[in-house]
Amino acid sequence: MSRVQLALNVDDLDEAITFYSKLFNTTPAKVKPGYANFAVTEPALKLVLLENPGRGGTINHLGVEVASSEQVHAEIARLTDEGLFTDEEIGTTCCFATQDKVWVTGPAGEKWEVYTVLADSDTFGTSPKHLDEAGEAQGAVCCGGAAASDADQPAATTSCC
Repeated sequence: MSRVQLALNVDDLDEAITFYSKLFNTTPAKVKPGYANFAVTEPALKLVLLENPGRGGTINHLGVEVASSEQVHAEIARLTDEGLFTDEEIGTTCCFATQDKVWVTGPAGEKWEVYTVLADSDTFGTSPKHLDEAGEAQGAVCCGGAAASDADQPAATTSCC
């Protein structure tokens, strides 16, 4: 199973949950403070809502959810062979889940992740430090965005799945 992921910033999480529940005729698969996700069957979509007041209606990031860590590692090898810079996060906690993932950045700066969920988590995210394109160490982040000030809540500048 693979499906495209669309992570949206929303101003009001409850209002967005109500709207997207009606639009896709389904209820959220997970709801946490400042966060919700939908596993939409048709069309095959993982819709992630991140409460970021003032940034509603904007794309947070994009992704592809895959079924296994093996698929994530295969994508790491394939993307590297294609000459794309990859930022790997193996065994990271992000968006209330433990995941294996790889990030690439598109030509306009858009963030894409290929990931698999390994287990649920009670915390929003505590990704380990990673290196940027220049090889400089970056702070702890969730989903390749800016460091969150509170690991249990999305920050306005945080990208997360």
